[in-house]
Amino acid sequence: MTMSSDSDPPKVPQFVPQSRVSDLQSALLSRRPAASAPEATSDEPNSEEAKGGEAAPSPAEEASGVESSSADVAQDASETKPVLLVTCADGINSAGLEFLVTALVSTGQYDISVCAPESGKFGLGDSITVGETVVATSTEVSGAKAFQVSGTPVDCVSLALSAALFSWSKPAVVISGINKGSSCGNESFHSGAVAGAKEALMCGIPAIAISLKWKKNESLDTDFKDAVNVCMPLIQAAIKDAKNGQFPKSCFLNIGIPASPSANKGVKITKQSEWRPMLSWQATSAKKLPSVAPQFMSMHQSLGFQLAQLGRDASAAGAARRASAQKQNVEVESVAAAGKPETKEVVKKQFRLELVEKQQDEGLDGDLDYVALENGFISVTPLDVQLRMPPEIQVSASDWLASILKGE
Repeated sequence: MTMSSDSDPPKVPQFVPQSRVSDLQSALLSRRPAASAPEATSDEPNSEEAKGGEAAPSPAEEASGVESSSADVAQDASETKPVLLVTCADGINSAGLEFLVTALVSTGQYDISVCAPESGKFGLGDSITVGETVVATSTEVSGAKAFQVSGTPVDCVSLALSAALFSWSKPAVVISGINKGSSCGNESFHSGAVAGAKEALMCGIPAIAISLKWKKNESLDTDFKDAVNVCMPLIQAAIKDAKNGQFPKSCFLNIGIPASPSANKGVKITKQSEWRPMLSWQATSAKKLPSVAPQFMSMHQSLGFQLAQLGRDASAAGAARRASAQKQNVEVESVAAAGKPETKEVVKKQFRLELVEKQQDEGLDGDLDYVALENGFISVTPLDVQLRMPPEIQVSASDWLASILKGE
């Protein structure tokens, strides 16, 4: 990741469109710590003595005061740590979540809370659980207080922000990720990572969604560690600016990490594309019925016991076949001329959805999120929660509706 030095302000690479830099420029600023105040030297006179006031305190009193002051500073520092809420649609035990939380905890700068699904919730998008019980179980992720939730990614963010799980009232930033697989283009509508960040934005909380482009049979879980390293400067800048009120308003950031994070070509501010993977539905065979009873028999069992056991197995298997046949064929009453019942076949098929990467079209705008990610850049796309239409499409739809209502 291209970073600026501590002494010079960051330079925006030429590949970043100038028109889109202004609201995100702060995310790339250097984060130099504030210089500490110079300590008084022993040669300087005591201010009270110079004024003819009371004498300086004794060494014992001074030591006691230093200890008390240090304790107060430590307490104040603990109380002023920014609160971060971290979630991940891949689940509480996902590698992306663990590496991210570990890195954030190791800084010692943040108060981190985690709320994530108990298992991977892929492609659920903005779905929520209504009318059913959602269970939140306390746990721990890399030393951070956490809850694993039986609901969706949006359930996790909404529940955490409801003040029902954690003692804080509002986090400084919500981080959703790091998820396995791209969330570019129209795939963002299905993405649990994007949905989590979007829910935070709707609740008025600055948010970031982070996804790692995943290549089947090539990518490894350890790639998440590299992904954390390259996007940590952006995360820390976002946290700092969110605390100071300088984070971009009315949007969240959708960050895409290329498949080889450590070999990235830099950060690129991008636009949302219309890309989506090809949906491939694969037919699968029906599952075989499980064995009803163990088939292991002792050498010492009598012949009668063996026959009885075989009989029970045969009866159970027969019952299972009959139940299956009844599901496949349902008799319904018919009013046919012959007056005989007809047999209606019920067909049950099983499929599995696979997402297949499509080849990138030539000549596409290099500032599109998917194109930038394919070319090895870290894409940063500002998104909002609205599905806005261009004015010309709005007018066209209005004209069509007006003609329908007039009966033309």
